[in-house]
Amino acid sequence: MDITYTPYADREFEVLMERIHPPRVCIDNDSYPDCTLVKVDSANKHGMLLEIVQVLTDLDIVISKSYISSDGGWLMDVFHVTDHHGNKITDESLMYRIQWGICESRKLRPSINQELCLTKVSTDQMTLEISGIDRPGLMSEMSAALTQLGCHVLSAVAWTHNGRAACIICIEDTSKTGLHIDSTRASQVQSQLENVIEAHHHDNELRSVKLASPSTGQTDSERRLHQLMAADRDHGECCSCSGVDELDDLYVLSPCCKEQKKKCDAMHVRMESCKENGYLIITMRSRDRPKLLFDTVCALTDLQCIVHHAAVGSSGSTAFQEYYVTRKSGTTQYSEAEKHRVAQCLTAAVERRNSQGLRLDICTRNRTGLLSDVTRMFRENGLSITRVEIGIRGEEALGTFYIKETSGEDVSPRTLERVRQEFGGAGIVVKRIFSNETFEYEASAIEDRSRFSLGNMLWSQLERLAYNFRPIRS
Repeated sequence: MDITYTPYADREFEVLMERIHPPRVCIDNDSYPDCTLVKVDSANKHGMLLEIVQVLTDLDIVISKSYISSDGGWLMDVFHVTDHHGNKITDESLMYRIQWGICESRKLRPSINQELCLTKVSTDQMTLEISGIDRPGLMSEMSAALTQLGCHVLSAVAWTHNGRAACIICIEDTSKTGLHIDSTRASQVQSQLENVIEAHHHDNELRSVKLASPSTGQTDSERRLHQLMAADRDHGECCSCSGVDELDDLYVLSPCCKEQKKKCDAMHVRMESCKENGYLIITMRSRDRPKLLFDTVCALTDLQCIVHHAAVGSSGSTAFQEYYVTRKSGTTQYSEAEKHRVAQCLTAAVERRNSQGLRLDICTRNRTGLLSDVTRMFRENGLSITRVEIGIRGEEALGTFYIKETSGEDVSPRTLERVRQEFGGAGIVVKRIFSNETFEYEASAIEDRSRFSLGNMLWSQLERLAYNFRPIRS
């Protein structure tokens, strides 16, 4: 009979260790001429590495290289970092925020999985988490439903991957003069969005619309998006490439041609079990990009993997990551099916942020219904949204949209010009991802008045009628 021992974890003992040995952060600008070293020594616990990486990511700091060691209940990490311009960290206020953020993150950061009950909603804002099948016009339909309900979108972030979509929307109620959103009102908003999501789902398909606790930062929302998409099983069809020689003998999910091996920048994953110490060695190679380490550590943390050692670096546009992990449960053996799932989850975590196509950065004066108008404009021009990040700064609304044709093709210049004209006056910066093409359009004044057209009026009336009916089930 096999006996499995599970590590004993006492929360009070962990708190005591944190008080006796609080995190110590050292910022070194002398060792390297082109980057700053952030050294962290601390008593270790599950999720501590993610908290450190999340603090650095929240501060818009780029991690170019890192070395991680956390054996024996103690964590010693070194991060090579720069600001988003590629310069060393010399601003004293930013250095203080790094030190304070890492030392205080465990005390101040709420549980990311905390969910609000309807009876406890007593605020003028409400956060909704939505996941389901991706389809053209989904964001337009959701934002139109919120506008019809008198809800103003304060911020929204949405990802799409492998035919699935996840979205986190923060709204405020503008239809009432009261300061709080009661449980009845929250339930009404949730029910209307459920109607929108269920309209194109079958009974046995995964979907979800629920209330959640407000996020404390951008990466908190992105962390939650990773969890929503993983729960929605978007990793089921993920494939990484496999190499063809000894150095690239990676875990096989799909073949990579020999002629394409040297130029392939797709995700590569190799797994090897180390029987001497029970480690699972995970080696990853992919295109380098910002927040790559954050996305990978999110996946490992959600997979209940403890990172004991790791080395992360890059060469040119290629990033290399190597992790020595064990399970939190204490078991050391991974079956081939489990390795396959780990490789799929890591590949999905990296791919979710790899949005290709056309990026539109939009800045205009904030007003109720703005998101509904913009997304309807995309929809009427045959465009599909693959990723969204919008928010409010003062009286301005800032938004980044990644779009493509509903057929999957690149956006044509004619369609782009038509979108610019219909948007009517705000500055638009257009970038084609993974290309050097950049176009910028600016107008002399910002026009907030909507352009009248019979088609827009008819479409809005049809949408208004559609949201009053639930889908018919056979």
